[in-house]
Amino acid sequence: MSTVSQPDGRPEEPPDTAGGTVTTRPHSNASSATSTETSTGPAAEPAEARHRLTALQGLAALSLDAMASVAYGPESIVLVLAAAGGYGLGFALPVTLAIAALLTVLVASYRQVIAAFPDGGGSYAVAKAHLGRRTALVAAASLLLDYVLNVAVSVTAGVAALTSAFPGLYGDRVALCLAVLVLITGINLRGIVDTAKAFLVPTAVFIGSVLAVVVVGLLRDAPASTVTADGHASVLAHHATSVGALLLLKAFASGCSALTGVEAVANAVPSFRAPAVRRAQRTEVALGALLGVMLIGLSVLIGRFHLQPVAGVTVLAQLADASLGHNGAFYVVQFATMALLALAANTSFGGLPVLMGLLARDNYLPHVFGLKADRQVHRHGVLALAAVAAALLVFSGGDINTLVPLFAIGVFVGFTLCQIGMVRHWRRERSPGRRGKVLLNGFGAVLTGVSALVVTATKFTEGAWLIVIALPLMVLGFEAVHRAYDRIGERLGLGRVPEAPRRAPSLVVVPVSHLSRLTREALNAAVSLGDEVVAVTVTYDDPADRPATEALRRDWELWNPGVELLELPSTTRSVGRPIAGYVTDLTARRPGTRITVLIPEAEPAHLWQRLLQNQRGAVVAHAVRRDTDAAICRLRFRLEAGGAR
Repeated sequence: MSTVSQPDGRPEEPPDTAGGTVTTRPHSNASSATSTETSTGPAAEPAEARHRLTALQGLAALSLDAMASVAYGPESIVLVLAAAGGYGLGFALPVTLAIAALLTVLVASYRQVIAAFPDGGGSYAVAKAHLGRRTALVAAASLLLDYVLNVAVSVTAGVAALTSAFPGLYGDRVALCLAVLVLITGINLRGIVDTAKAFLVPTAVFIGSVLAVVVVGLLRDAPASTVTADGHASVLAHHATSVGALLLLKAFASGCSALTGVEAVANAVPSFRAPAVRRAQRTEVALGALLGVMLIGLSVLIGRFHLQPVAGVTVLAQLADASLGHNGAFYVVQFATMALLALAANTSFGGLPVLMGLLARDNYLPHVFGLKADRQVHRHGVLALAAVAAALLVFSGGDINTLVPLFAIGVFVGFTLCQIGMVRHWRRERSPGRRGKVLLNGFGAVLTGVSALVVTATKFTEGAWLIVIALPLMVLGFEAVHRAYDRIGERLGLGRVPEAPRRAPSLVVVPVSHLSRLTREALNAAVSLGDEVVAVTVTYDDPADRPATEALRRDWELWNPGVELLELPSTTRSVGRPIAGYVTDLTARRPGTRITVLIPEAEPAHLWQRLLQNQRGAVVAHAVRRDTDAAICRLRFRLEAGGAR
């Protein structure tokens, strides 16, 4: 079966189709119109090295999601255990240790994924190689959902940290969320390296702040301050004396939101500088170590200070208050948390566009997502992610509790498929030490599979059912796109040697409405392109239009360019339909002739001046493309800033 791909595996830009025919749009200034975007390739050019990540920059650009989860991971555990009262809170540390153990397995496993699949793609690449096409699409869909939800959750959590310090801003949380999203999107459009540089300082401040809270808190015997919790209602249940297995599983499932983002480094290995594998592995290990220390440290402090969750104040804010006191240091922690939570969305902006590029290369997403602009930016993927995340933020009203139940399910599905795929990878590889690697990935598959079931079951009625429905729908969407590309490839004859080109008689149709330098340039181009040229103008049987029609007819005869001017009468104010009708009739009368419609358009010197144009050329081009098989050539005539000379 033919596929829409070039011999080197890169996606070929899908054609514009109208009625099953190919429409071309040559430009007179083709060199200036050439896009700066290039298709994704397997290897980076040496000149592009400056737009790729070091290990430290990778930590700042791709690990923010996992790092920032320490702000809501422990809180998610505490809120669930609070249902069992103060006795239940005593299990916060054991639950956290279980999550940290799972984190260790995941980090070790993803180091192996990075080495085995250096072209990136994470669980999608692993599943595609070892578990089949359909399973790979499930992994891809789960990652796409997780990345989109990560943006919404991270931005919402960041704004929640701000409103915890300044309650007066609570009513404006949706506007604040959208403003943060716009800022992050703008930074990411400048390239992943510039993004990493911009986020290095906030990342360092946050890590330093949380570690300071942990270290200082461990040195205290009692809380330094409880100002943030004073006056807020406790959500702790009373008269509870036991903790059931179901409650512990639910707490574990909620805390697993802290593990999202662990896979981002493996998804974006091509974004690192050479040696990319080694740098990515270092980043993965550093991420796991820092995340584990912060999670366990905060959990120890929760038990040490006998912290009780209260409404309207985050657990991290209470811990900062208890460790550092209600002073400037407290506000530094809050601002650092707000900044990193908001910027944690950048993990998705670093990983999702790369994944979408791989899906586009395999014909499961539109090929536009496989293109890169300057600075190695998957611009279309970045903008698509921002648009969907903005819709989620508006839908949720900026409330993190609406989004968190949907979070982490998709990523655990991806975790599990990745581990199973790696087991099959090592069994086929037969490399030294493969038995230990198989055991590691197999153990990880069991843990993440059980976690996925627990998370889905415990959060099903809270919104997880949406993810259960969305995953198969996305897979069906991927397959629909793939079938469409297969059909296009079959009709284009991709993969087959075409017949030799042959010359056919050519006729160029030039729509005109008046005489000007633009008209002259259009006819110059037309007589150069075709064997025969005819100019057409649409006329209206209206007293107000007759003088202009007669003036054009008279001026054309005086000018006498050697090209016939054909008048196309119209009873309506439509411009495109009469020209398209004429081209259709011409095609029927001259079946062996190659017909081109050359549309002259003035291009103003300043961008704002385009608002002054009547868009006549676009209207004609749309009508001709929709109703005919003719080729379309849109001639751009640039107007100089100083005026015509």
